Amino acid sequence: MQDDDWREDCAPRRVMEIFATKWTSMILHTLHARHRGAARSGALHRSLPGLSKKMFVQTLRDMETSGLIERTVDSTVPPAVTYDLTPLGLRFVGLVDMVYDWGRDNADALDALRPREGARRSRTGMTPDLA
Repeated sequence: MQDDDWREDCAPRRVMEIFATKWTSMILHTLHARHRGAARSGALHRSLPGLSKKMFVQTLRDMETSGLIERTVDSTVPPAVTYDLTPLGLRFVGLVDMVYDWGRDNADALDALRPREGARRSRTGMTPDLA
C-alpha cells in the first residue's frame, strides 16, 4: 500500500465512492451487457427490477454529471431520451464486469455471509441477477 492510499481523496477511495451507490454499477453493467452501450430510458429502467423511478432518475443525473453517461433527447413527440456510455463510462465497465464475474464465481461465499442488521435482503437471494 502506498502512502497516498491513506489520503481521503486517493484514487482507490474515489473508485469506491463511485460504487457506493449500488445502482451506478448496475446501470453501467446493464447498459453495456444488455443494451450494447446505449438504451432509451424506458427500456433501461425496465431492465433494472427493483429500481424506483425516483432513484433511477437521480442516479442517471449523477452519472451524467460525473461523465459516465451521456443523455440525448430526440425532438420527436413524445421526446425520446437515450442514454449512452461515454468513453469514460466504458473504462469503468471493465471493473464492474470483474466484480460481477467474481460474484458469479463466488456465490457460495456470498451465500455464507451473515445478513447485516437492518438489511432488506434475506440470506437467500442476497445477490441480484448478475446477467
